[in-house]
Amino acid sequence: MTPLYPEIEPYAVHKIKMEPLNSGRHHEVYVEECGNPKGIPVVFLHGGPGSGCRPSHRSYFNPDLYRIILFDQRGCGRSLPHGELENNTTDYLIADMETIRQQLSISKWLIFGGSWGATLALAYAQNHPSHVSAMILRGVFLGRQQDIDWVYAEGGASKLFPDAWQHLVEELPPTQQSHPLKAYYQLLTNPDELKQMSAAKTLEAWESTIVTLRDHEYQHDDTKETGPLAHSRIQLHFATNECFLKDSPLLENIAPIRNIPTVIVHGRYDIVCPFQQSWELHQAWPETELNVIAKAGHAAGEPALIDALVTTTDAIGKQLASNSIKSV
Repeated sequence: MTPLYPEIEPYAVHKIKMEPLNSGRHHEVYVEECGNPKGIPVVFLHGGPGSGCRPSHRSYFNPDLYRIILFDQRGCGRSLPHGELENNTTDYLIADMETIRQQLSISKWLIFGGSWGATLALAYAQNHPSHVSAMILRGVFLGRQQDIDWVYAEGGASKLFPDAWQHLVEELPPTQQSHPLKAYYQLLTNPDELKQMSAAKTLEAWESTIVTLRDHEYQHDDTKETGPLAHSRIQLHFATNECFLKDSPLLENIAPIRNIPTVIVHGRYDIVCPFQQSWELHQAWPETELNVIAKAGHAAGEPALIDALVTTTDAIGKQLASNSIKSV
């Protein structure tokens, strides 16, 4: 098994102020650069929505080969204000990526995104294909209502984890138990802070239960910078709005990205984002390389997924470096 690269620290940190909010505050997006300042630019898109980046995310890339850019999306991690929902949509995140790319003087970058990060990667690339050198997509999430319902409505993941599902819904009125998403969103935005935190912790327990293939093989590194409340607020904000993609479904806009070299990596037993989603993307976009990991679930930190992802970043990095040399 190929391991992660050794831990590294950023060589540069940026806090980019975006447009003003109604409160007079601004979204301030945390960005860090690691690895080789003259290396191949790669941007890491974290999942959630709402989870933020962690130090281990830097280690999927050879630090001698890559200029590694990580940023915490609006309201997440070290970005401020924590859990802010105003002006927090997919279009704003795409615009933030463009702001980051331009401020860092990057012409093209490799995009590495998992789960929601893969959703954002596809949406960004469809809007700005000329600025994408290649993509690595892990555990693809297409952001459709059916994909959201798999996790947050009765009849999907609930059939595999009925005990955990019961814990998720048992405190809700019976009429809300089959589709608890809106009820939880109301709790997370309730003026009562105790109700907010209780709802966030219950949601976190449900998500932690379904994220890995085998608990005894892997301990999920989930030391979120954001905290469960901000994470859950943002996640359900996107989920209750169909990820702000209803008017631009990802599978219906493949033409602009068809020529972008892309590798899809997906765990066969992914319960959060079932493999069907990557399969449908590959059917719509057969030029992609599809790598199904036989004994893996959803979490990028599972050993089999680490092996596949690091092997892929190494291979694509060498190819991009070779292409750069040839073009000179």
